[in-house]
Amino acid sequence: MKPLYPWQTESWQALQGLRARLPHALLLKGAQGIGKLDLALNFAQAMLCERPRADGIPCQECNSCHWFEQDSHPDFRLIQPEALSVEDGEEKPGGKKPSREISVDQIRDLSTFANLSAHCGGYRVVLIHPTEAMNNNAANSLLKTLEEPTDKLLFLLVTHKPQQLLPTILSRSLSFALHTPTRGAGAAWLAQQGVENPEHALAQTGFAPLQALDWAESGEGAEERGILLGAIRHPAKMDALALADSLQRSAPVFVIHCLQQWCHDLASAKLAGSVRYFPDQTAELVKLSNGISTAALMRFQKELQEARRAAFHPLNPKLFLESLLLAYRQLFAA
Repeated sequence: MKPLYPWQTESWQALQGLRARLPHALLLKGAQGIGKLDLALNFAQAMLCERPRADGIPCQECNSCHWFEQDSHPDFRLIQPEALSVEDGEEKPGGKKPSREISVDQIRDLSTFANLSAHCGGYRVVLIHPTEAMNNNAANSLLKTLEEPTDKLLFLLVTHKPQQLLPTILSRSLSFALHTPTRGAGAAWLAQQGVENPEHALAQTGFAPLQALDWAESGEGAEERGILLGAIRHPAKMDALALADSLQRSAPVFVIHCLQQWCHDLASAKLAGSVRYFPDQTAELVKLSNGISTAALMRFQKELQEARRAAFHPLNPKLFLESLLLAYRQLFAA
């Protein structure tokens, strides 16, 4: 179990204030990469702990805490997509990739758990992460359970995208917003983890410290990101087809993510004279933004949003990237 992060102290205290009158479902929402899942796991363990500390932190010594740490607590269920539950690169029998969805069968399997008495006589806790990964059938199945709640059954719904959830699920949950840490708090924590240039690493991920640490430790996409940024800074000289060829081994979602951040800064530089994700490129971004149409940039940003929805399953990744990069270059040709 990971300890609470420095920026979660106030949120933890607020959660403790809810314990006297807990809802049946608590919706923990906020940006990706800020530690929502870890906070939810800590709260779930605290709800099941036999001797929590005065501040609500689980004792880590009782039988309940030992079971929780061993992923064997009889009063706890973690529901998440197969893709988050298997080791990296692991495939299912038959060569199928693990699903990125939460299936209806996973939710239906909760019916027995929901109707059982708690093994330890207290709460039973179900944690669903990320809740927006439920397909339509799964979401409707969960709704039936929320409409007929049983005593001392708590659902912790963790989501990056609450706007994608059924309005009826939102209406039956108590919304609890988790805020992105300040730039100073995030950078200080990354520095403690040994990340070089933490301010830059933090900005690249939209000020999500956990994602910044993951990128720094894994180096995933770092080389391709450098190639992409080196090219899009000089759109007049950019060879979109050759660039797509050099990036085809990179996951399309990473390329789109970088383009979205770059275009956000282009729009911000044009309209406000400031940038968010690439502060070290401010002068270049301001210069580039003067040569593009605001309307055309908005259309391209919408195209990137649509492309991101298909980023995990493009029919032809190379052609997919070529189309986006050609559209980016056309912004400046116009």
